[in-house]
Amino acid sequence: MPTLADVVGILDAAYDPRWAESWDAVGLVCGDPAAQVHKVLFAVDPVDAVVEEAITWGADLLVTHHPLLLKPVHGVAATSFKGRAVHRLISNGVALLTAHTNADVASPGVSDALARALDLSVIGPILPAAGEGVAPNGSAGRGSGSGRGLGRFGVLSEPESLRAFAQRVALALPPTNGGVRVAGDPERTIRLVAVCGGAGDDRELLAAVRAAGADAYVTADLRHHAASEALEAGDFAAPGTGPALLDVAHWASEWPWLSDAAALLTAGLGEIREHRGRDSDREREGGPERGTVEIRVSQLVTDPWTSHAPQK
Repeated sequence: MPTLADVVGILDAAYDPRWAESWDAVGLVCGDPAAQVHKVLFAVDPVDAVVEEAITWGADLLVTHHPLLLKPVHGVAATSFKGRAVHRLISNGVALLTAHTNADVASPGVSDALARALDLSVIGPILPAAGEGVAPNGSAGRGSGSGRGLGRFGVLSEPESLRAFAQRVALALPPTNGGVRVAGDPERTIRLVAVCGGAGDDRELLAAVRAAGADAYVTADLRHHAASEALEAGDFAAPGTGPALLDVAHWASEWPWLSDAAALLTAGLGEIREHRGRDSDREREGGPERGTVEIRVSQLVTDPWTSHAPQK
């Protein structure tokens, strides 16, 4: 069986921890690198329900996008929910690994998965990583080509109205109580789309989306003032020509990446098996091939918003 070190090596090669933001907390949180890995569970959030799923299923490793210990702590006593999670994971032999902002900027990464879920042909990052190049006009964004960086630009195969595109987004992502919030003329034409998995109302991101002439921007956690300014901004002769905005649940925008990461791990483990020699014997009649690892994407909805009260 592959070891935890093998699995971490595959994921670190795709989502290098050195790519993470300085404030982030990524990598292996707990677990023995020498331990064998039979089952791996992927999830967005390391919340109690996900920890319970990992333990009940018998996972040896839980891979999450969001860190459990993002803010510094001075202890992990089981008197807090984070400490309790660490204790439960360790006592049940479940390792925990986080790939957060390092997965956001990877190529392919979180925003590539979001773009594919919307059936967009990816052009390149909104904000290319250092050394990945910039657009021909000297600004980060459209025309920058493939490569690492934050967010993605993509194009629809055929233009469609914002109304139809919003429906596309709603159907492509897992349903949440918040749904999809839309800002812009429902009849405007959408072809060039910018997407950013997770919180995407950073001023630099919004400026790059606008400068590229994107027709729509799909992201999460758009705040009032950032959204208002993005809609109003335009050149002096044509105010109000910013992109239409589609605000989705943070969790939903990042969930498509889990399947990508799971597939990447499956491929990497396959290469390890080929390198080490594949054992064709069966553990039992009709059972799994020795050396194979079961990989599952959690279907639990961990969006924190649990209900919606419509206003008439």
